[in-house]
Amino acid sequence: MEKAKSLRILAIESSCDESAAAVLDERGGLLAHRIFSQVELHRVFGGVVPELASRDHVRRLLPLVRVALEDAVTRPPELHGIAYTAGPGLVGALLTGAALARSLAYAWGLPAVGVHHLEGHLLAVLLESDPPPFPHVALLVSGGHTLLIEVAAVGRYRVLGQTRDDAAGEAFDKTAKLLGLPYPGGPELARLADEGRAGAFEFPRPMLDRPGLELSFSGLKTSVLHAVRGRALSDQLRKDIARAVQEAIVDTLTVKALRALDATGLGELTVCGGVGANRLLRERLAREVGSRGGRVHYPRLEFCTDNAAMIAVAGLARLKAGEHDDLGIRARAQWSLESLRPIDT
Repeated sequence: MEKAKSLRILAIESSCDESAAAVLDERGGLLAHRIFSQVELHRVFGGVVPELASRDHVRRLLPLVRVALEDAVTRPPELHGIAYTAGPGLVGALLTGAALARSLAYAWGLPAVGVHHLEGHLLAVLLESDPPPFPHVALLVSGGHTLLIEVAAVGRYRVLGQTRDDAAGEAFDKTAKLLGLPYPGGPELARLADEGRAGAFEFPRPMLDRPGLELSFSGLKTSVLHAVRGRALSDQLRKDIARAVQEAIVDTLTVKALRALDATGLGELTVCGGVGANRLLRERLAREVGSRGGRVHYPRLEFCTDNAAMIAVAGLARLKAGEHDDLGIRARAQWSLESLRPIDT
């Protein structure tokens, strides 16, 4: 009997300010992944400028695809499909990746599939040697999104709770900006927090005084604004505020994640997205979830932020299930995770 072929795909990510390409083989695993970050381009503006992000993707993506294919020792005829991020994200940035992926797929005679960016984050942990079993709870926490999700299988997602306003990563970045820290502010704030004094400031833990799994972080930002207004911000004062902000965000995320585990009766928690790299959050969740006999799973640090490897994982699953796009080039700024077609695999 002829052995079934191992599928190999190229993936492209361009949802915001990272250009990325990856090659994933069904049996051989991740063969290559490349990322180019636009942080330096946007730093002078204190945040991502969508038009500049789109233009830079146009310059970076095709060279990244070439290098990823070289790293993977793969020629186009050896590919079985192309996956790309179709949303949610910045529409202009998404369209650059979608246009390239769809064009390459047409030229090479391959199927192409648009991937939900958040599904990519949810499945990035499948690249690790000890992934969580299904079902499990996922805390997806980044600059643009903060959600608690019950993950029953690939494509079977139930949103348990989400932020009503700012995402946790956005709260990190905005409060960092109030402290005069350079962009991107979240990692800078976390570094300062390590030198802050305990108890110097106390900021609110939004929505912990009521039941449920909804989150909110805009009030925290407002509290920081009141704390810094009219003050001369010394280095120590910045460190103290950074520590208090980080503790408030981590406390909120930890309590809500534990409530989600209780509500579902599940013991396995996955943490994905850029804020999942935060050291204090990892320590707190490991201790709290571990104390009740559960486990916490993370993608490796390089796959917490936006990358094409996670798009490859989601794209491979959907191509195997027979999904592919028509010749249209489409991107979605908003896209419900719960609208995705379930895949039983």
